[in-house]
Order: sequence, then structure tokens, then C-alpha cells
Amino acid sequence: MLIHPWDAPHSDSEWQQWLAIHDFGQLAVNGPPGEAPSVQPTHFLYDAERGRYGEVLTHLARPNPLCKALETDPHVLLSVVDDYTFVPGPWQAPADTPPEHGVPTSFYAAVQLRCTAHLVDDPAEKAGLLNRQVAHFQPEGGSARAAVGEAPYGRMLSGIRGLRLEVTEVRAKFKYGSHKPQDVQDRTAAGLTGRAHVNDLVAHAHHRRRRTPSPPSSPSGA
Repeated sequence: MLIHPWDAPHSDSEWQQWLAIHDFGQLAVNGPPGEAPSVQPTHFLYDAERGRYGEVLTHLARPNPLCKALETDPHVLLSVVDDYTFVPGPWQAPADTPPEHGVPTSFYAAVQLRCTAHLVDDPAEKAGLLNRQVAHFQPEGGSARAAVGEAPYGRMLSGIRGLRLEVTEVRAKFKYGSHKPQDVQDRTAAGLTGRAHVNDLVAHAHHRRRRTPSPPSSPSGA
């Protein structure tokens, strides 16, 4: 993933806070030599407090072919992309060019986590992992806790494998045109709020948050 300086996160907290509420992604696992990687869509829990770059918790059904692949090669990539929208060319045209010469683009946020995967098979550890995930996604409660040998979930623990992903590298990108001239940024902001399609308003919020302000005017005669 190419990351220009103007698209890079302003701080680690920017991507960490975004990832905490964008908790569905694609887990890519290396396949055998000569085969493409396998990709599994999955909900996950990101814990920024574990290790240098944090830790991801999720789980897989035991028959999932990714389990065998992980035993062979534990190096994986978790990719999360959201808050995306299409930006028409005329919105991006510089002031001295015809609108039809503007270059269309995409706005989006993306975080890619390189991880070392650790499979969790101990029943008590799996129960704890599941309870942490449910507490994240269902903070209002309403479901029984998973516990070894106890109904309703104890007998189901053997059917899954827990997955703890130790994050070793992070690449994050917030592509929202913050390097564009002020008139282009203003026109794009107006276009997003006026069109108001799915994701336009959240993209506008990122665009407004990250936009580069115009430099202050110089005093007369300076």
C-alpha cells in the first residue's frame, strides 16, 4: 500500500482509535507454494494495550482451511478498509483548468496489520477469548458466558480454534485530499455534503479533520 506523507496518520492514536471501532476486516494467510493466499472475512477485537503495536483476538471454525495454513506459516496480514467514497473529477479540478479535466479519485481509510498468529486450543483460554470478544461487540450483555463444561457454549468450544494475532508492523493511511489547494478542498467538502451518499458524510468528517488550512495572509507591505 502506497502511503504519501500527506496521507500518513498524524499519530499512532489516530489509527488506533479508528481501528477500535472498525472491527471487521480481511485476514490474509499464506497458501502453499504456487498458490494464492487465503482470505477470511472476520470480526475481531483490537487491544492496543498488548505489546508494542497491540494484539488482535478472533477465532475460526476448526474445519477452516486457514487453521492448517497457520500451522505451516504464522505470518499473516489483517486488512481493514472503510469510510470510503468516490470523488468525481470536476470536484478535484484546479481553479485554472476546465472542470472536465479534473482527476477522479477515491477517499478511504485503511489499516494493515502484519501479525504473527498464535492458535489457541486450550478450552479455558478459548472461553476467555470468546468472552472478551462478546464483551466488545455486545457490551449490553444478554448472552451467557462461555465456560468449560457448562451450558450452553461449553460443548461448542471444541468446534473452534482461538486466534491471537501479535501485531509486528502497522501501515495506516487516511486518503482524504489534505494536500490539495484550498479551493479544491472547499469544493470537495461541498460536494460530499451535498451528495450525501453512503459514507459521504463520514468521509467529509475525515476530510475536514485532516485538511490543511490556508496560510495566514501577510501584512500589507511585508
